[in-house]
Amino acid sequence: MDNSSTGPSAVVARIGIVSVSDRAARGEYEDRGGPAVKAYLTEVLTSPWEADARVIPDEEELIQATLVELVDTVGCCLVIATGGTGPAPRDVTPEATAAVLEKELAGFGEAMRAVSRPHVPTAILSRQTAGVRGSALIITLPGSPKAVAECLDAVFAAVPDCVDLIGGPRLETDPDRVEAYRPH
Repeated sequence: MDNSSTGPSAVVARIGIVSVSDRAARGEYEDRGGPAVKAYLTEVLTSPWEADARVIPDEEELIQATLVELVDTVGCCLVIATGGTGPAPRDVTPEATAAVLEKELAGFGEAMRAVSRPHVPTAILSRQTAGVRGSALIITLPGSPKAVAECLDAVFAAVPDCVDLIGGPRLETDPDRVEAYRPH
């Protein structure tokens, strides 16, 4: 378990972390996006959770299969993918994600690009997105560790409520770091 339990009957949330990178998958480059996601979640979440991390190449069918497996077989309530969100020919994470989503949540991508734009003029080139598959929220992010934290800070207050609404386990956050907003 990646975080301490809030009680003996607390449900352990499974969270998928997918790093999409040809070079990292081949071992030519150290994956930094996935570890940045895990570090962020460790800092923000106070409810019990465990990670299922994968490093895969930029291949659309493999990305789709990995997302489907993490949600449908592993039972993740949240999957966060990093990498493959740019405009380059091999950047296919948004297309692969869209193919497995039941509902797109465009506001996530809009908020993430808006928060990144003042720091990086090329943030408008990023195609990060989010959506729902079954009772899981899938979020795609750029691969940069700085962008991971920046983008998650922009949207994470809404993540626990979204997971609640789609039937996932209750995610609790450290209010000194990110205060979950639950209007429902």
